[in-house]
Amino acid sequence: MTLQAKYIDLGIIKYKDAWDYQESLQTERIKNKLAGSSDEEVIIFCEHPHVYTLGKSGDETNLLLDYLQLAAKNVEFFRTNRGGDITYHGPGQIVGYPIFDLDKFNIGIKKYIYNLEESIIGCLAEFGIASERLAGATGVWLDVGNPQKVRKIAAIGVKISRGISMHGFAFNISTDLTYFNHINPCGFTDKAVTSLSKELGREVHLEEVKPILLKSILDIYGLKR
Repeated sequence: MTLQAKYIDLGIIKYKDAWDYQESLQTERIKNKLAGSSDEEVIIFCEHPHVYTLGKSGDETNLLLDYLQLAAKNVEFFRTNRGGDITYHGPGQIVGYPIFDLDKFNIGIKKYIYNLEESIIGCLAEFGIASERLAGATGVWLDVGNPQKVRKIAAIGVKISRGISMHGFAFNISTDLTYFNHINPCGFTDKAVTSLSKELGREVHLEEVKPILLKSILDIYGLKR
């Protein structure tokens, strides 16, 4: 039986508003699941104004700005309940929040994250870019075999409650990468960050990538809209 998925594009939305929206969907899905009813899977795409977010096990010293500097740069900061360390969200980035019931896919959190990475790897391949995983780290990386050139193009951090997911991934498309200079991305001090636009040497619009990325997610998880 093919699972059905609903796609929601929230456009540009503040991080906290998207977080609250995800939590409302996750709470409703958990309630229905415990009651024995079934909901369709949900895939949310959005874009955030400048914000740094810190995972529940993250180290705040990986934020290299103080609160006055954050305010001066018009950047928000949130401690979150997702996994992972610190990352940046901002314009030119596709942020994806799948609200999935992992039990329906018969997978655990490791396979769920693996599939998210695989979806982005597949999307990048459509643009002629080879990407892969980095041992000991989540996300999607380029030139993993070259320590001097290895760089991250997508970050992943999730939360699972009663088998229902929230939070997700951040995929740099035309992101202003200078904002990563003010953090140790995902806790790393020796790894660079890149974007699809930088790798292709041209400006890539989010609307060019979204349908390709969405199809990749649907295919990897065996979903149908």
